[in-house]
Amino acid sequence: MIPKKLQRGDHIRVISPATSLAVITEEQRCIARKRFNELGISVSFSRHSEEMNSFGSSTIESRIEDLHEAFRDSSVNGILTTLGGFNSNQLLKYIDFELIQNNPKILCGYSDITALQTAIYKKTGVVTYSGPHFSTFSMKYGFEYTFEHFQRVLMQSNEPVSVTPSNEWSDDAWYLDQENRQFVKNDGWKIIQEGEAEGVVLGGNLCTLNLLQGTEFFPTLHDIILFIEDDYMTIPETFDRDLQSLLHVTSMEHQISAVVIGRFQQKSGMTMETLREIIHSKKELHDIPVIADVNFGHVSPIFTFPIGGRARLKVVDSSIGLTFTTF
Repeated sequence: MIPKKLQRGDHIRVISPATSLAVITEEQRCIARKRFNELGISVSFSRHSEEMNSFGSSTIESRIEDLHEAFRDSSVNGILTTLGGFNSNQLLKYIDFELIQNNPKILCGYSDITALQTAIYKKTGVVTYSGPHFSTFSMKYGFEYTFEHFQRVLMQSNEPVSVTPSNEWSDDAWYLDQENRQFVKNDGWKIIQEGEAEGVVLGGNLCTLNLLQGTEFFPTLHDIILFIEDDYMTIPETFDRDLQSLLHVTSMEHQISAVVIGRFQQKSGMTMETLREIIHSKKELHDIPVIADVNFGHVSPIFTFPIGGRARLKVVDSSIGLTFTTF
């Protein structure tokens, strides 16, 4: 089930299912609101979005109330998360999935929000979106690619969207110093294995996705194109074992058709040589297309992709074609 696209005159609700809105400065909020004003979209904040406890979040009850109200409110056309964090998976047992299924709306965010997105898709069939948080819209510079792809997937036509690499990327702490940014020329996405595949898009943050293994919220991994990324806390060794853990649930009924890996943060220490070694060590991934250093995850800029939508990946003769066919 694909939610209705956003358009001028619409209204989005910002919720905080993980980290509180209280950590986002008023200046950053103003920049983000201005971006949405450019799109002709109004912004409101959930009732409990600024509550903050010792974990930088709020109670399960507050977060669930805000999530349900955002889907229940007929004036809300789309939902954006404030930020990622660590505890979105606390909410899953308390979600009214029937409410969401009866009121399908765009839900966009990334990182820890992977737990919510995956569970919603699994329980309702409603497509959700891995893409910028509300806080991401407060980025002053280097935001054009992210902004463009948000609009292409969530505001424009339902025609297939082909995605290409950004011209540059950045792994700096932009939210701490907006005026001294460090950009690196993008030399393109990397091919690890060639091939062609088409399938359902699943994934997001790898370690968060793995939290759902063995639960009722874990999706079927059959005929999927797996999108995975992780942040600076993931070193090659933990990425290797997290990926292997995910692959342990594959079988004849659960078979991954392709893998798309987001660009790693520099602090992770992951190199392309090491990543190739990790991928080539997985027999479950032999003979399927695998690409890396792709524009999503914790390095800017990022494109928006549909969790539960469909994509086509063609990696042939040293060229890459990535197209979202339904989103």
